[in-house]
Amino acid sequence: MNRKFTWIISFFFFVGSPYLCAQSGGVDSTSIVQLLRAYKPDRFYQGTLGEVLKQLQGETGIRFEGNPKLFSSTRIEDRPFSQTLEEVLNRWCKRLQLNWQLDGKNNTINIIRRGDNNLRNGLPSTAVKYQGPAKSNNFTLSGVVKDASSGESLPFASILIKKNATGASSNGDGYFTLLKVPSDTSTLIISYLGYQSLELQLNPDLPKSNLIIELFAEGSLQLDEVTITAESEALMRPKESGSVVQLTPKQLAKLPNVGERDIMRSLQLLPGVSAANESTSGLFVRGGTPDQNLILYDGFTVYHVDHLYGFFSAFNYNALKDLQLYKGGFESRFGGRLSSVTEITGKEGNAKRFSGGGDLSLLSANAYVEGPIGKKITFLATGRRSWKGPLYNQIFNRFKGEEENGGPGLGRQLGGGGGGPFGGSGGPSFNSTVSSYFYDLNGKLTWRASKADIFSLSFFNGTDYLDNSTSIDFGAFGGGGNRSGGISNTDLTNYGNIGSSLKWSRRFSPKLYGNTLLSFSNYYSDRDRTNQGTITNPDGEEREIRNGLIETNNVKDWSLRSDFTYDLDDRNTLAFGLALTYYDIAYSFSQNDTISVLDRVDQGVLGALYLQDKISLLDKKLDLTPGIRASYFEPTGKTYFEPRLNATYRLTSRVRLNAAVGKYYQFANRVVREDLLSGSRDFWILSNDQNVPVSSAWHYILGAAYETPKYLFSAETYYKKLNGISEYSLRYSLRPGQISYEENFYSGQGFSRGIELLAQKKSGKYTGWVSYTLGQARNQINIYGDDYFPANQDVSHEFKAVGIRKIGRWDLSATWIYATGRPYTAPDGGYSITLLDGTEEDYITTSAKNGNRLPDYHRFDVGITCNFNPRNDGNERGSVGLSIFNLYGRKNVWYKEYQIDEGEVFEVDKNYLGFTPNLTFTLKL
Repeated sequence: MNRKFTWIISFFFFVGSPYLCAQSGGVDSTSIVQLLRAYKPDRFYQGTLGEVLKQLQGETGIRFEGNPKLFSSTRIEDRPFSQTLEEVLNRWCKRLQLNWQLDGKNNTINIIRRGDNNLRNGLPSTAVKYQGPAKSNNFTLSGVVKDASSGESLPFASILIKKNATGASSNGDGYFTLLKVPSDTSTLIISYLGYQSLELQLNPDLPKSNLIIELFAEGSLQLDEVTITAESEALMRPKESGSVVQLTPKQLAKLPNVGERDIMRSLQLLPGVSAANESTSGLFVRGGTPDQNLILYDGFTVYHVDHLYGFFSAFNYNALKDLQLYKGGFESRFGGRLSSVTEITGKEGNAKRFSGGGDLSLLSANAYVEGPIGKKITFLATGRRSWKGPLYNQIFNRFKGEEENGGPGLGRQLGGGGGGPFGGSGGPSFNSTVSSYFYDLNGKLTWRASKADIFSLSFFNGTDYLDNSTSIDFGAFGGGGNRSGGISNTDLTNYGNIGSSLKWSRRFSPKLYGNTLLSFSNYYSDRDRTNQGTITNPDGEEREIRNGLIETNNVKDWSLRSDFTYDLDDRNTLAFGLALTYYDIAYSFSQNDTISVLDRVDQGVLGALYLQDKISLLDKKLDLTPGIRASYFEPTGKTYFEPRLNATYRLTSRVRLNAAVGKYYQFANRVVREDLLSGSRDFWILSNDQNVPVSSAWHYILGAAYETPKYLFSAETYYKKLNGISEYSLRYSLRPGQISYEENFYSGQGFSRGIELLAQKKSGKYTGWVSYTLGQARNQINIYGDDYFPANQDVSHEFKAVGIRKIGRWDLSATWIYATGRPYTAPDGGYSITLLDGTEEDYITTSAKNGNRLPDYHRFDVGITCNFNPRNDGNERGSVGLSIFNLYGRKNVWYKEYQIDEGEVFEVDKNYLGFTPNLTFTLKL
């Protein structure tokens, strides 16, 4: 072996990419495959490769063939523990840079060097590729796609027949069905984002049902029966149908991050999804708001995704397997939202071995454990908790300061005077005991009861607790200037989301698949920001201070859903199902301890049925998916029909057009409570068609794409017409004839429109994309006038560039974001009125609704990750990564804060984070 070849082998071993060892492809009908998957070597093996294989031949009867020089020059020293022969051969191949191939015809296993083409060029005695005639034609093939390393099923993988228009996608459990396969010698092309695309040649010995296809995450080699055609290293992949994007959590470690590898923040890098709002992990998709985006995690709805004031989401990437984002025109099986759908599939747990690991960053600690329980059950458990490191403190102190400065009137009530902020020269003393943390937990238990039945139980909990309470002591006519007494300032926020689902999936036949899911979700938010105390002046006059607000929101969602797919033939796939949801939503908002502004408890049942058919026409160049969804909403006593249609037309193998139109309704809405001085907030509420109407939207989408194996260029335009959008505001106090603050709900209409441009490099050492979105979001609510005004989330121009470069063990990444400023409403002036209880209430006059714009937003983030050398069994050890958020320290404006003094308005910019580094250490056991 010359030095150059030795260097190449050492280099790839150092980089540590997992490699594919050719396997039997699910050949479980022959005795050799049964031995490979049942026999577990239980001894210490030491000697040359030839000597060790001879020992295995004596134990199993399987003959091993290969180059005698290779057998004599390579040594093995290993003691397998509870591993099948197949797993042992895979491990040895990874360690020694070899491949093994099964020759079912001669009942041998051939051992070759990687890159050795002799077998591929044809040696008759060891030919692996089936050379005989086909024995079956136009048959149905079904199976499952899995991760070769962990045994996890891979949802939404693509399975195509080479040189044929026939294809299918695996479902959420990894199962697929191909109808009318031309022959049992056809070649399949299997691909999944973040994994190697694989070519598998069928042969008559392969099973035609329950075929197991395993994909590896990285590596590249060429074999006869199994051929790796390309690596799918891209972070995201737009689907053919348009407006649908798939993202894999495996690639998140390569992107810059603010403390955590965050799948929701990664989605904000996509075209059509705004990234100009750092204070939320929610998705603003094509002019929509986060509440208009349906988030499903293992089937249950997640109503709130933010941790630590929204700087990153509550989804732990160690628990995630796949994500699909439907940016619009989504199919009939989804309902209850106006804008988009985010469908998240959680990991099931490693089916082949116990494993664990964790991450430690400047923000939090994260750990996971997974593995099999017997032969049919797998489990996964993850946990993450913040710790008060440098990054946590930086984020917390920034927001803590803004919360204090933008508090409910404390500064305005007491402002004025000379010297300190409260008059005099000494100033009051402040006492504060700050307590804050966040955590999240994930768990999943999967039982594969049979080849046809899967039961899974999933759990999720994300919680934030933030206590910024302080007390102010003015002393006795000294430290407080001309005042004495004290004030207790309570500032307590507790919010989170708990969810769980129990799912039964059954393969009734190769053509019929169904799953039934029972789920529960609970979002809660409790906020107490009140000030209480007394102030006494030197004349003995005592003044009582009692102001602030208390706000609670609690959403409970019990759901039952069944979904079925039935392949009528190779040109028609029918999907149908039903859903039943019981809502229990409570919201209360009070001011100054005595004024109950709003107190609602809404309950109701939502039932839905849907039917859709995916039809292939014109020699499978045209795909049409017409569908209808009918929903009955108990609070209104009405039935709502939602017709939808999606179309994809393939002009050539590289050029395609897509279009979609559909009607959508939303019954549970998050309504904005406008507060110009202290910052607007929002709350979940159930529609009733009285003061909060059921909202609706029409989607119109048209797009085109040009795609090659390495590149994708696409353009898509959209228009959404909305009705029944609602807002709550106390800007307009009780008007003549009003008897309740319930009447401060205001409803109207709106629209959003835009165009998205994308250029993406999908594979190779350098991957990434650039995108541009031109968008407009407008609302019209009568209380603000007859004209349309910019919606809060309106961003006219947004440009994004994402680049990832792999150099050996190093992953380099960079992102740049530019967006024009968001709109806001500014106060023109203000005045105060003393209420009957002696407290003062502020009132303001305002400019036109959202008539001003914040400065343009832009930032540059970079990241570098060093992957550790793999262990001897080929599995990953971990990595260490450095990210820098906002590298050049751009002062992006978060919002404007206002102070009103004697009717004059003073404005101050409140900024997002500046230059922010983060270090993450990852270890995999």
